[in-house]
Amino acid sequence: QVQLMESGGGSVQAGQSLTLTCAASGAIFAGNTMAWYRQKPGGTREEVAAITPRDMTIYEDRVKGRFAATRDSDKNLLYLQMNNLKPEDTGFYFCNKVDYKQWPWGQGTQVAVSP
Repeated sequence: QVQLMESGGGSVQAGQSLTLTCAASGAIFAGNTMAWYRQKPGGTREEVAAITPRDMTIYEDRVKGRFAATRDSDKNLLYLQMNNLKPEDTGFYFCNKVDYKQWPWGQGTQVAVSP
């Protein structure tokens, strides 16, 4: 059974940084395009960053230049470095593969950015 585990969130002030980590049991990230998703209260999950098996990255326009997705295939970990955080980055962050049949969602990690 696949379990995704996100960590690294927190409450910060605008302009500060956080690094999120995604780990998994029962799933291998290598070979999959992986993504980070953000869900705001009452909203749907939106993809903010993706990384392909060959480490090509794709970002939502609002986070370009501030967020960086990386992966460590040896450790089966996914990271999201978030710099110069803004209040609009607030939400729960989740990781999953980019696929029509995704793995069960984890609990996510909460990011709260105050002005």
